[in-house]
Amino acid sequence: MEDIKGCSVFSGKNIRISFDRGVITAVTKLDSSNRLPYISPGFIDTQVNGYAGLDYSARNLEQDDVVKIVHMLAAFGTSSHFPTIVTNSQKLIVKNLKTIDQVIRNNPEISTSIPGIHIEGPYISSEDGPRGAHNIRFIRDPDYHEFLEWQKASGNRIRQVTLAPELPGAMDFIKRVSLDGVVVSIGHTAAEPEVIKEAVKAGASMSTHLGNGSHGMIPRLKNYIWEQMASDNLSASIITDGFHLPPAVVKVILRAKMLKNLVLVSDIAVLGGMKPGIRKWGDIEVEVFKDGHLGLAGTEYLAGSGHLLNHSLSWLMNELKLSPADAVRLCTVNPRRKFFPDEYIPELKHGDPADLTMFDWKKGDPLLTILETWRCGKKVYSKPH
Repeated sequence: MEDIKGCSVFSGKNIRISFDRGVITAVTKLDSSNRLPYISPGFIDTQVNGYAGLDYSARNLEQDDVVKIVHMLAAFGTSSHFPTIVTNSQKLIVKNLKTIDQVIRNNPEISTSIPGIHIEGPYISSEDGPRGAHNIRFIRDPDYHEFLEWQKASGNRIRQVTLAPELPGAMDFIKRVSLDGVVVSIGHTAAEPEVIKEAVKAGASMSTHLGNGSHGMIPRLKNYIWEQMASDNLSASIITDGFHLPPAVVKVILRAKMLKNLVLVSDIAVLGGMKPGIRKWGDIEVEVFKDGHLGLAGTEYLAGSGHLLNHSLSWLMNELKLSPADAVRLCTVNPRRKFFPDEYIPELKHGDPADLTMFDWKKGDPLLTILETWRCGKKVYSKPH
């Protein structure tokens, strides 16, 4: 039996959380009014491409790389995440899915830190802008038989597939994959508004990093961004690192989608956390800027994110004045409800897995200071003194 004390991020009250065998057994209100660090459910990031030189889409991905990414993310409060494999050859996608599956099977700790996998592409627009940093050489039309091969290789762990619905065969693919219980998400698209509507009818239920993966210029009224924002049947993920979306755009998305329908993701890329300079990401040149953000060298386009959720949460609280409770729900309660509707909702209650993040934050801080991260009752990160 163990316990930790802190201020509940949801209630603002000081509490003691007791847990045993990885499960919360009691949550007790404390009489103390002393300021304690925040306690929240562990952050869930459903779009992690890689970090600090390690890449889920790398040709040489090893099981140790998966373990290293899991451990590195814990230092930023992320207790679980979806490895995200982007546009590539079928051979490499299957190979890397098998690697992830093997490390999960071999390591119980890793199995709790990777509740699902996200495949972003290869069924996306080939146009500049919507394509983003995806390699045009591997873009192709949706193929359900390829998807079945992905699921088999992953041990049936794929929870999200991002695609462009305007591609030939996309509607049938959306219907079949959504019936399999996988969230089909619209992203990296150049679709006409009518095609977005058709995709929603077919079963698409989410937008991937809404507002990004798009053209620099689009029709002012009839376009794929407005159509996705207006759809009551599409939830959305957003990146709030201060570079992908301006504050005004995030504010509009929050109002259109409402907090309950949004999932905060980092979209962290292999070059996140690296020193500034121009570096290679596969066949693509990416610039790591001094402020940490990533861009396709020589263009106005971003190349994934260089910041993790502890940065994005602080940005939301500082720039948009979200409360810690509302901000944290976007990467705890909401992703669990979206991707695991028949399982538990993490609300710091009896019976929840003891996946917890303890952090300090005050207005104006550019980052949450992560003090501890717990996964299934085991402390997996503690801030050095």
